[in-house]
Amino acid sequence: MLPDLLADQAGVVSRRQLRAAGLVDHDVRRLVRRRELVALHPGVYVDHTGPLTWQQRAWSAVLFAWPAALHGASAIRADRGPGYRAEESRGPVHVAIDHSRRVRSVPLVRVHRVVDLATQVRWNLGPPRQRHEDAVLDLAIRARSASVLDAVAVLTDAVNARCTTAGRLHAALGRRSRVPERLWWQQLLNDLAEGTCSVLEHAYLTRVERPHGLPRGERQRRVVAASGVLYRDVEHGNGFVVELDGRIVHSTAAAWDADRERDLDAALLGDRTTRLSYGQVCDRPCETAMKVALLLRRAGWAGQPRRCPRCP
Repeated sequence: MLPDLLADQAGVVSRRQLRAAGLVDHDVRRLVRRRELVALHPGVYVDHTGPLTWQQRAWSAVLFAWPAALHGASAIRADRGPGYRAEESRGPVHVAIDHSRRVRSVPLVRVHRVVDLATQVRWNLGPPRQRHEDAVLDLAIRARSASVLDAVAVLTDAVNARCTTAGRLHAALGRRSRVPERLWWQQLLNDLAEGTCSVLEHAYLTRVERPHGLPRGERQRRVVAASGVLYRDVEHGNGFVVELDGRIVHSTAAAWDADRERDLDAALLGDRTTRLSYGQVCDRPCETAMKVALLLRRAGWAGQPRRCPRCP
């Protein structure tokens, strides 16, 4: 029984599990004295003396706070593997316990008390962890305290990585009995469902297009062009297209060249393409909205932009 348990838990075991396997306290002390088991946290051991893998650190944190599950960024790291945010492999492991309990944190383990934990956890996984949607929501809610754009970045990253969808995130939000600013999160997820696939695209929608009364754009529309299938960031109609260039995605020569090719293909289709970046959308949204409105009128739009509360 014990060898199978160690194999299932990456070599990590708790004192409670050792007792369930038939060992008594003096057996555990003997194994520790022989260095067959090494104490990691109070009541938690590993079966070797070398460096720990992230999986072993995760198991040890969950068993230390048991019943517990990986929480937030640690749950996402377990789902996506070592390629997700390298700093998560070096930083503390985050675990969730029920809100009614209290467990002190120990070095490299952060304990979070969570309401409705039972509905958020997949206990059958190893280690147990929050459902991906709940982990993403908790990470986004924590990022919201720093900035709105940080919160949007967490959600768009999860959707773009195809680990979840805006619909599943919306359902997870609805299952929670306590959510700060629930209406704001619902509106944000509605925007993601409509096709805002990045921080910059959402900022364009909420800072430029919507508050200034610009015509509603069609997002991520599929177009077949000379160079292949393209997806327009925002198409306002009458052949007027807005492409939104993020700092990271468009930072290489190859990406810059691909963008120019998209513009050339758009011209062949009779479209007019305007490219916007962070400064225009996030730092000068009102000025940008007025300029985009002028270009839209030249393209045939008969409407008028409106001033938002932040307009100078």
